[in-house]
Amino acid sequence: MIAIIDYGVGNINAFVNIYKKLGSKVKIARKPEDLSGAEKLILPGVGHFHYAMQRFSDSGMRETSEDLVLNQKVPVLGICVGMQMLANRSDEGGLPGLGWIPASVKKIDSSTLEHSTRLPHMGWNDIHVPTLNPLMINLENAARFYFLHSYYFECNNPSDSIATVEYGAEFTCAVNHSNIYGVQFHPEKSHHFGIQLLKNFYDL
Repeated sequence: MIAIIDYGVGNINAFVNIYKKLGSKVKIARKPEDLSGAEKLILPGVGHFHYAMQRFSDSGMRETSEDLVLNQKVPVLGICVGMQMLANRSDEGGLPGLGWIPASVKKIDSSTLEHSTRLPHMGWNDIHVPTLNPLMINLENAARFYFLHSYYFECNNPSDSIATVEYGAEFTCAVNHSNIYGVQFHPEKSHHFGIQLLKNFYDL
């Protein structure tokens, strides 16, 4: 059973619909008891880091989620701002992150962008997968995903980075630290590439 954490930030139904089409067991978690029996978690997120962290903490599900992920080693996938929340801190807002992956979230340097490009980084982009990771099976070549963000994830340990993308500069767009995974892009909006990635996560 995979639980989609609904703390009021993210497109929950898109993930549910994809997993139902795949024939996978899925449920929406809106309170701590909804996380009971979850074998995997998805932490979505859109918008402002500070707001998302506040909503997650206020949801009552943070403590239970941390026990599942950090103590019981249940795999979790953070998506977009949900990935950024996995870090220690962000340039966007004063609240600390979850600290599940040693990392910082930094704003993309707009001075590195060409005149025709702007922030946010929005639209389709190819990703680069340097080494095979179970989350990236069948996505090693010419995989494209939909992005919408102005901040990037910088790992303290480079080995936690499992995919990168180019936008003005090269930066990490997917991470894996033990049972904790994250992607900066939106698999729920990325057609068959995103479906493959969500299937890979379910199959871990």
